[in-house]
Amino acid sequence: MKVPSELIPHCPVCGKPMTMNLRSDDRFVEDEGWHRAAERYNTFIEKNRNKNVVYLELGVGGNTPGIIKYPFWQLTALNKNAVYACINLGESYCPDEIIDQSVCVNADIGKVIKDLIE
Repeated sequence: MKVPSELIPHCPVCGKPMTMNLRSDDRFVEDEGWHRAAERYNTFIEKNRNKNVVYLELGVGGNTPGIIKYPFWQLTALNKNAVYACINLGESYCPDEIIDQSVCVNADIGKVIKDLIE
């Protein structure tokens, strides 16, 4: 169960082994554009934290819940005027603490959007 060394892709510039850009360790690529976007997002969240807000989650699975799912749950729990809305086939759920502020639709996103348009 080993991968032959010659099958591991290497950087054409420095020659080091390459890996996928996943948030799994300290090697996730966060360039200047990424940091500017993160700052704009955080500013928006802070500015609207206590307003009437819908945290709309579309198709977020369990692979990286710390980026969208968990923060949306926390922000909803902290704001009585917030609603958590999730559309996801097979993974549409929320914690009991925010169930009264949530709308979870267990369906295909494409079908839901089509139904809304019609």
